Amino acid sequence: MADVAAEAGVSRALVSIVFRDQPGASRATRDRVLRVADEIGYRPDNAARLLARGRSRTLGVMLTVQNAFHADLVTAIHPEAERLGYDVLLAATAQGRGESQAIESLIGHRCEAVILLGPDSPAADLDALGRRTVAVSVGRRVPGARVDTVHTSEGKGVRQAMDHLVALGHRHIVHIDGGRGPGSAERRRAYRAAMRRHGLAAGARVVPGAHTEESGFAAGHLLVAERDRGHPLPTAVLAGNDRCAMGLLMTLTRAGADVPGEVSVVGYDDSHLSHVMPVGLTTVRQDAARMARYAVRFAVERLEDDAAEPREAVLEPKLVVRDTSAPPRSQDTPQRAVRAVTSSSSPPNCPSKTSEPVGGSPTGRRT
Repeated sequence: MADVAAEAGVSRALVSIVFRDQPGASRATRDRVLRVADEIGYRPDNAARLLARGRSRTLGVMLTVQNAFHADLVTAIHPEAERLGYDVLLAATAQGRGESQAIESLIGHRCEAVILLGPDSPAADLDALGRRTVAVSVGRRVPGARVDTVHTSEGKGVRQAMDHLVALGHRHIVHIDGGRGPGSAERRRAYRAAMRRHGLAAGARVVPGAHTEESGFAAGHLLVAERDRGHPLPTAVLAGNDRCAMGLLMTLTRAGADVPGEVSVVGYDDSHLSHVMPVGLTTVRQDAARMARYAVRFAVERLEDDAAEPREAVLEPKLVVRDTSAPPRSQDTPQRAVRAVTSSSSPPNCPSKTSEPVGGSPTGRRT
């Protein structure tokens, strides 16, 4: 600004008035200052301007780069934040860079609030974070912590997937869990409850895993090795999430297993990759757009009233049936069940078209 003032032959205070578009400068002076600024390449520093006022108006978002569903969430977070007058700063976790480092990076860059996508940190750490700054957890409930939460009803989503598989005639259904990943414990419990409800508890089996493609590869190799030793493959597998399901699909197909003829596979998330693959993945849809809108609005509203109690938004899941689930070959399925499943399914390789826009302020229940 001092350079612009010197070149234009005016005071720095007058340059500030022009840049802030406030009255006090003639039209000729205003035009001369803006022309000089353009000639020497000056651009106002909006971040510095906001900090001078004690605000950054920036929301920090922690994500995992390899997670396609996180990419869907970020895609929806940006326009909602901009609509409410906020910028977005991203910090990724990676091998050798844990969540605490990513979070501290966001706070160090003066983000007013942080939105955590699928955090794995202990509940005590998240509670401590929520007492330092405004924090929102997306995809994971954190009971008792001072953070807002946005997540899908995990139990309902798993029940929809299991009811679909059982209606097709599957009885030998295995679950690859997500380890310590967000929502994994709830999905694991819902799988076991569904097996009991359908009278299949004796055959319930949970294969330890994680929310990664590598866990799908490992589970697939385990099941194929068992097949090669004379044990039949399960007729259906419920994976912990879409990434795990994709790793499983790759391993099964490379081993010569027919999907879905020999093994049906169901994922969880309905990330954008699930319906652009050569074989569309049957999966439980989490509405990334609505989750993102709730997360941003919760953060902004807490910034305006930090004394407010944390809120929880629980969204409805929706099963999206595509190409990776079908009746098992060894069992004839009643036509009534097949018709019931088909009538509620989306066309193969097409994402679900149902999405409820959030009107006005989100309504979440107090925690």
